[in-house]
Amino acid sequence: MEKKEWYFEYEIQKNRPGLLGDISSLLGMLSINIVTINGVDQGRRGMLILAKDDAQIVRLESILKTMDTIKLIKLREPRLRDRLAVRHGRYIQRDADDKKTFRFVRDELGLLVDFMAELFKQQGHKLIGIRGMPRVGKTESIVASSVCANKRWLFVSSTLLKQTIRNQLIEDEYSDDNLFIIDGIVSTKRANEKHWQLVREIMRLPAIKVIEHPDIFVQNTEYTMNDFDYIIELRHDHDEEIKYDVVERGNNNMFSDSEFGGFDF
Repeated sequence: MEKKEWYFEYEIQKNRPGLLGDISSLLGMLSINIVTINGVDQGRRGMLILAKDDAQIVRLESILKTMDTIKLIKLREPRLRDRLAVRHGRYIQRDADDKKTFRFVRDELGLLVDFMAELFKQQGHKLIGIRGMPRVGKTESIVASSVCANKRWLFVSSTLLKQTIRNQLIEDEYSDDNLFIIDGIVSTKRANEKHWQLVREIMRLPAIKVIEHPDIFVQNTEYTMNDFDYIIELRHDHDEEIKYDVVERGNNNMFSDSEFGGFDF
């Protein structure tokens, strides 16, 4: 019988030498294998474990609840955030009110790239919005995540090399395996109707779409924030406020100051 993966997280109540060894021995006696272990928060450890059947997990849970040295926090089938927490040693910050909004700072670009790469690997339609001030690393993170996910990325509109606005795609670019990147400000401020026809075609494809500045995008289209599966916020630091008047000014300066010419396909 194939073993099933579980996520196990506990909080240390009485830290003493040999505590981790005791828990490892308990898992061993129940014939449960440890795949990965890491600290995931102050005083907390997370593990990915393998069990042959659910009865082993039920027995483990009942024993853990009798221990006064630790407090059981989570014992469940692993979610994406659980896997990344064990891999990186910390949880991704999620908005308390809007569960589809995830927050990162620039120091966490490695975690952000890993998170987006896991999303990009999933099949079918997915609409992802990313907020952030100019030059915080939004586009670069999307491209790096695409590489990690082995996806071909296509700029429908962008400011990476100044202004890119696509009005059409060639035949092989319509593939569902491609990842489409749209800058909400560039499309809104600079594009013509042909570009918007292309955007609507792309939005109907069962593929991954990433929208930079999603708030500006929905203000000027028929789409709403409810259409997004995930919203990612990237800041230079935790206290930075994302202001769209500054973002729009920053993009306009990019258009005028760059030595590169605009790209209009």
